Parts: sequence; structure tokens; C-alpha cells
Amino acid sequence: MNNKEKELIAHAKNALKFAYAPYSKFKVGCAILTKDGKIFTGTNIENASYGLTICAERVALFKAISEGAYDIIKLAIYTESKVFTYPCGACRQTLIEFNPNLELLIINEQNQIKRLKLSALIPYPFSKDILK
Repeated sequence: MNNKEKELIAHAKNALKFAYAPYSKFKVGCAILTKDGKIFTGTNIENASYGLTICAERVALFKAISEGAYDIIKLAIYTESKVFTYPCGACRQTLIEFNPNLELLIINEQNQIKRLKLSALIPYPFSKDILK
């Protein structure tokens, strides 16, 4: 693991501290790395109207995109869970819009890391190419 990946994971872990999860009690921290080395973080934010809840991955992505950072190359997700926690379907679809080959680092509470490509989680996405 290189230093930038260590930094990315540290940011994801720190983001978890800011989770607003009074209903599920399941906190998630996320950090996205861009091609130019910038890091954007996100955490899950729940709402009493469950449908308005937003996941950590989309928060981090939307922060990056809203600041003009479209070249996302890596994403770290950290949870205090014994099992690996993967992005939900909505996050997968949203992320794949920007990089189907996005590298994911999934980190559990034992600091075990699983590496995979986003395309492995959503092999047949709805794509902007379909709209042409």
C-alpha cells in the first residue's frame, strides 16, 4: 500500500466520525481520490424520512463533482463492521457514471482491506452510452 492510499483510508476513517446515523446506528466513512491527488470525504446522513437518507459514497462524489473534480480514480469505504461493506446499488450506479474502472478499497473494523474494481460490482450498468 502506498502513502496516498494510507492517506485516503485515514480520511475515510476520520469522515466516519461525522456520520449522522441515529436510526440505523450504522456509520460509514468514505474518501475519494482524484487523478490530481485531491481527496474528498463523505459520510452517511440519515433522515427520519428514510428515502431522503444519503450514503457516504455519494456525499464524497457530489463534493468532488461540485468542485470540478471529475477524474476520480480511487475510493475508500470504512465501517466499524466485521464484514466488508460494499456500496449500495444507487451508489454503484452513480459512481460508474464517472469511472467504471474506479478502484475500491473496502476496509472493515479489523483494518482488513479488500480491493476491487467498481465494474466487478456492477457489470451491466445503465450507461450514458445507451442514451446516444
